[in-house]
Amino acid sequence: MEMVQGGSLRRRAGEFVESRFIHNFIITLIVINAVTLGLETSEFAQRHAGGLLLWTERVIITVFVIEISLKLFSFGPRFFRDGWNVFDLVIVSIALVPDAGPFTILRALRILRVLRLLSTVDRLRAIIEALLRAIPSIGWIAFLLLMLFYIFGVMGTKLFGDTFPEWFGNVGATMFSLFQVMTLESWSMGIARPVMEVYPLAWLYFVPFILISAFTVLNLFIGIIVNTMQAMHWEEEDAKRTEIESRAHDERERMVRLLEELHAKVDRMEKRR
Repeated sequence: MEMVQGGSLRRRAGEFVESRFIHNFIITLIVINAVTLGLETSEFAQRHAGGLLLWTERVIITVFVIEISLKLFSFGPRFFRDGWNVFDLVIVSIALVPDAGPFTILRALRILRVLRLLSTVDRLRAIIEALLRAIPSIGWIAFLLLMLFYIFGVMGTKLFGDTFPEWFGNVGATMFSLFQVMTLESWSMGIARPVMEVYPLAWLYFVPFILISAFTVLNLFIGIIVNTMQAMHWEEEDAKRTEIESRAHDERERMVRLLEELHAKVDRMEKRR
């Protein structure tokens, strides 16, 4: 009897903590906590509302701890099977580290509580899951980009290293300069044009690199992520369709059974007559 009551209590606690109201309430607290953490960096806010900010943060942390505790109680070992639950547990645990001694630096990590939005908001969680699923393909694109950097790095060092040792003195310096060129940040006036004043044909080196790296390879990253998100969307749609078809099949079977029972009753009634 006690085991049944315990199971019922766990089930009700799980339904409560996973309810839409609690879900939205936690999202609201995360946003409020982000605002208060930002206000704590303002001397004006600390002077006029420092005590209120401190108590607001304590109340929010208390609610977070209660939420995690309810999940641990209701789900038990299943809690740790969900990576997002473990993520929330780590984030909330950081907030409980005392602000003293060697742990003082962890106080700056309190802002990580804002990252709980990633596990709470379904859309954000879908984006993160898509990024994680795209990592294998992104890894190959990153390897291709590294090869491109290395090839152009060796070429740039051989071509411009003697005249511009600060930018092209060795492969490492050249690859860093190429990274600046790839981001299109001051690449023309900062690097390319000074080099072209000495080497007029240097544009034959910079323009192909920009076309390949900035406009081709980086777009591959975007394409892979978009394709992964589309694939996840199709999987969700297929799962919903399968669920609907399964429910429709179950309803058809139930209707068939009801009709059979009805026919059987009608037959029995006719036989009695």
